[in-house]
Amino acid sequence: MLVLRFIKKNIVFCIAALAAAVTCVLVPPDAAYFDYFDWKTLVCLFITLAVVCALRNIKFFTIVARRLVRLVGNLRGLFLLLVVITFLGSMLIANDMALITFLPLGYFALTTVGQEKYMAYLFILQNISANLGGMLTPFGNPQNLYLYSFYNIPTGEFCAIMLPPFLLAVALLCVACLFVKPVRLTIEERFGERLSVKRTVLYLLLFALTLLVVFRVLPFLLGLVMVTAVLLLVDRDALLMVDYPLLGTFFFFFIFAGNLARIEAVNDFVSWLLAKDTLLVSALSCQCISNVPTAVLLSRFTGDYRSLLLGVNIGGTGTLIASLASLITFSEFRLLYPGQGKRYFWLFTLVNVLFLAVMLVAAKLLF
Repeated sequence: MLVLRFIKKNIVFCIAALAAAVTCVLVPPDAAYFDYFDWKTLVCLFITLAVVCALRNIKFFTIVARRLVRLVGNLRGLFLLLVVITFLGSMLIANDMALITFLPLGYFALTTVGQEKYMAYLFILQNISANLGGMLTPFGNPQNLYLYSFYNIPTGEFCAIMLPPFLLAVALLCVACLFVKPVRLTIEERFGERLSVKRTVLYLLLFALTLLVVFRVLPFLLGLVMVTAVLLLVDRDALLMVDYPLLGTFFFFFIFAGNLARIEAVNDFVSWLLAKDTLLVSALSCQCISNVPTAVLLSRFTGDYRSLLLGVNIGGTGTLIASLASLITFSEFRLLYPGQGKRYFWLFTLVNVLFLAVMLVAAKLLF
């Protein structure tokens, strides 16, 4: 039972492990395996997740967001604010962490004002905002962090590539919120939580440190030692809460992708396919195997990092498995509303496919 529960909860990790094992039969382990791994990406991802977990433990994001929610006056404004909070949150704390933090806030807000009928739509827009909001920064999405490191993309160029789709995503989300009626709201509930000033300052300093590591100002090993040492002293739970299956997914897909690149027939075929249209192939690949595995796999076969970046970020919309973060939202909604999973699925698919189509067409014609 525990094994089945683990597999269900970490299906992509298990698929990555199986895929790596299969390719290890085709390409027996040797010294070349050590070249498969991007240790900087793994370290940056680990320390970012660890610091974000520490901030979540003191309810930093929830408290700040709740105070902002009290400023709105109508339902449409509430939607816009929650979408913006999730959007900006994914830029700073990664898309999955943004959803884990802000989905409960959305649930709280709608239940407080008696507008639960909009819950599915709000969760879907929050999910899209988390997936697309993180595209602008190297640390906003795991696949961005990997590609930024793998191709050694200059920070300015990275932001220049992702700014147009980022702005389009903002516009589309604002349009989507216009379908919500501007019903007047009154949020009466008071909150007793207070931030710990000392821990808040400490964790924000650690977060600043992780940014310096991500942007190659400080060595990643120094960041690993400092973040781990501080959290071992002040918040060991944060280290335990890190999404280790996500790190493991990267680890196994490094093996899988590295081995495939050494199989000549596979190398030739995938390289030929990507040469036809890297953007389209990568976006469609996300619909089948998710955006993180797609980024790791296809990076071994193309030097066109611009198209690959656009593809794996835009491709996070679409099917339910296009992004690991989407499964978090679906699971949370089914937990809250057990009998409405099918309705959510079809509404999710409709809205996400519309976003995917518009973003892809714009990327082909404009970006």
